[in-house]
Amino acid sequence: MNTTHSTTHVSTAHTDVLIVGGGVAGLTLALHLAEHRRVTLIRPAGDDRSGASRWAQGGIAAVLAPDDDLDAHVQDTLIAGDGLCDEAAVRFTVENGPAAIEWLLACGVAFTPDTTPDAPYPYHLTREGGHSARRIIHADDATGHAVVEALGQRVARHANIQILSNLTVTDLAGDNNGACHGAYGVDDTGQIQRIVAGHTVLATGGASGLYAHTTTPAPASGEGMMMAATLGARLANLEFQQFHPTCLYDPDGPAFLISEAVRGEGGHLLNDAGERFMPAIDERAELAPRDVVARAIDAEIKRGTSGHVWLDIRHLGADAIRHHFPTIVAHCATRGMDITRQSIPVVPAAHYSCGGVATDLDGATGVAGLYAVGETACTGLHGANRMASNSLLECLVFARSCAQRIFDAQATLPAAHSTASSPLDPDAPVDLNELARLRHAMRAAMSRDVSIVRNHAGLDRASAALDAIMAALLALDPALSHPESRRLWHALRLAQLTVKAAGQRHESRGLHFSTNWPEQSASAVPSALYLAD
Repeated sequence: MNTTHSTTHVSTAHTDVLIVGGGVAGLTLALHLAEHRRVTLIRPAGDDRSGASRWAQGGIAAVLAPDDDLDAHVQDTLIAGDGLCDEAAVRFTVENGPAAIEWLLACGVAFTPDTTPDAPYPYHLTREGGHSARRIIHADDATGHAVVEALGQRVARHANIQILSNLTVTDLAGDNNGACHGAYGVDDTGQIQRIVAGHTVLATGGASGLYAHTTTPAPASGEGMMMAATLGARLANLEFQQFHPTCLYDPDGPAFLISEAVRGEGGHLLNDAGERFMPAIDERAELAPRDVVARAIDAEIKRGTSGHVWLDIRHLGADAIRHHFPTIVAHCATRGMDITRQSIPVVPAAHYSCGGVATDLDGATGVAGLYAVGETACTGLHGANRMASNSLLECLVFARSCAQRIFDAQATLPAAHSTASSPLDPDAPVDLNELARLRHAMRAAMSRDVSIVRNHAGLDRASAALDAIMAALLALDPALSHPESRRLWHALRLAQLTVKAAGQRHESRGLHFSTNWPEQSASAVPSALYLAD
């Protein structure tokens, strides 16, 4: 990547393909493209900033065992999606799953082997909520970490991939014809950078950071989604925010997910009285889809006094617990809990965004030169509720198809009149403590009123709160020139659109449950929102 410095103090660089985000989707795409294209990958350094992929515990869903079949995986996904899945996208994903797993194995991902004498498949397959078969391949209980490490090492060694680990992207660069030609950002020294690219791919993650409690330490807040929408990309299904049923309850400690696989291996959810409550709610009990389990836990918490429920796996035996869940055992031990002897306190927490930038099966958006893959995209796979372990599968399958689309496409080169100035001023006099307070207020409003159970009054209250926070932000930094102001502006606008999407859905479906509209409507209609500045 060749770099020059403009007279406007903006460092300008050029690349064939710019990928923003270094989780499984971004890494997979970079490796597939780099054989024939120059790739610049923006990937923040440090585990706590590296996106949600690294923190995925359970595994990757794919039809691998000889007694499983593609149609069963398709049907399980359609059922979990509660009528809003795009069946073509589901079938495309499922059919391309086995090849994606084979590619990961070739890349050296150390999946957990199945050493039993009559194992139907060389690697251990577990079962998770919504699945009718054992089809989750995993690396103990730290699958995301294993995949990110293996792919990251390959990316770091590839001569055709340049990694930028100190750059935060704040805006996409568009021209007067509505095409995307790269992005603007600011590095750790405060230097503004513009990267000009023939193709730009967002792999920026979801919007869990809009909420106070999440399953990852530093979640995205949908900034990439709003950057795409600003250029005219369509956003869909924002109201379907998944809350993982079981996040470790520890108000004084960092977020930590307790994997779906814990229930898949036989874990029981218990209320304050020590009684199982899921069998009375759904015949699948603890293995019901996540929206069902999360609402049931939410109801039990509101009925109880402890602020959480319990996840009990003691009946599995200490040896089995340590064998299947070494990461969870070790982490809980650091928090003073021996889960071989005591139940785990758990609560639902914001986990996964089923909505995002609408794309086709190759990751293309409605904006020329702009693509989206991974959690930031809305491909139609998840519908109204994502089924467990279909997320990393989606990252792999759509990154691979997006790479092929970019290979086949003619790069859209920047026009002479394309945007040349940066909206940023890292030296703008902004009270960063006040920005942090406004972000906290946004998360509190979303958690209070746009969470697992919603109603008209709460959505109206959230809308008013978000409008007031936006007014305070614009009073603080009218030009939105400080990078942190820009990031919060993107997040606030996405929060406002999420409230709007929720208010327009006059039914309860999947992850969206309204006490004003507790029944499903006769027709399943995806939401469609778009915002262009």
